[in-house]
Amino acid sequence: MTFAVITIALAAAVTAFVLLGDSWFQLIVAGFLGIVFTQYAFLAHEASHRQIFTSGRANDIAGRALANSVVGISYSWWMTKHSRHHANPNVLGRDPDIARDVVSFTEDDAAQAVGMLAWFTRRQGYLFFPILVLEGLNLHLHGLRTVFGPGKVDKRPVEIAMLTTRLGLYITAVFVFLSPGVGAAFIGVQLAVFGVYMGASFAPNHKGMPVLAHDSKVDFLRRQVLTSRNISGGPLVQIFMGGLNHQVEHHLFPNMPRPNLRRAQTMVMAYCQAHDIAYTETTLVQSYAIVVRYLNSVGMVAGGDPFDCPARSAFGR
Repeated sequence: MTFAVITIALAAAVTAFVLLGDSWFQLIVAGFLGIVFTQYAFLAHEASHRQIFTSGRANDIAGRALANSVVGISYSWWMTKHSRHHANPNVLGRDPDIARDVVSFTEDDAAQAVGMLAWFTRRQGYLFFPILVLEGLNLHLHGLRTVFGPGKVDKRPVEIAMLTTRLGLYITAVFVFLSPGVGAAFIGVQLAVFGVYMGASFAPNHKGMPVLAHDSKVDFLRRQVLTSRNISGGPLVQIFMGGLNHQVEHHLFPNMPRPNLRRAQTMVMAYCQAHDIAYTETTLVQSYAIVVRYLNSVGMVAGGDPFDCPARSAFGR
């Protein structure tokens, strides 16, 4: 059902694109496409977790086709990265989602920032969502670097064919129907919306939750629950986040289909309460505020003494 609705939405976007022609109103279509591609990414994510079909091979085929040929992201790159994340969420040196990049998720990483990066890091909480406009481009580049890189890539020829065909058809269509200026703006808006939507869907789940030491001896249940955050809300939140609003249950039961996560929540919450395990759930707005405060707190040490206390720096010595 979800796939059918999203595909109808994609068909409507393509129809509007063709009918509008070389018009700045195409930027509305571009933004809509950014949303549609993110919804397809959610489906590819579910296929990677074997949630859609009973056959693992069928899930892999669907996930690879959706990720590479529709969304434009390497399925193999995503699988490798995401599997490492699920095994060790928020574990230093093990979870690639908190590895040092433009944004620092630990004070040790933030302390290494110098120059303009230090300026950015000290304000990274406020700048986190604006910089997500580049995340769509970043995800596409990661995929291309992976399939054309030296590392091991599952089904490399297939992924190269899918990614290059998708990219070629997309760029050709844009500049055949649109003038260079409108076409460039179209691609920019589509990537920006896609990047912000992807980041806004994944960031609330773990950012600002406890970070575990590399050699921490935490059992599976606590490692998954203590580092994950659920987002409360009804069907609209479920649709917006592609089922990732039930992040705790998703990490405990990664193969469980999206509709069943809500049903499992009651049992998981009761178990955690009975065993005194902190179970976190907030609203979407509250989660964004937590992410911003956390990143700003971490970034305060940038360009300064890595052993200095951020709180002391903020309130004076």
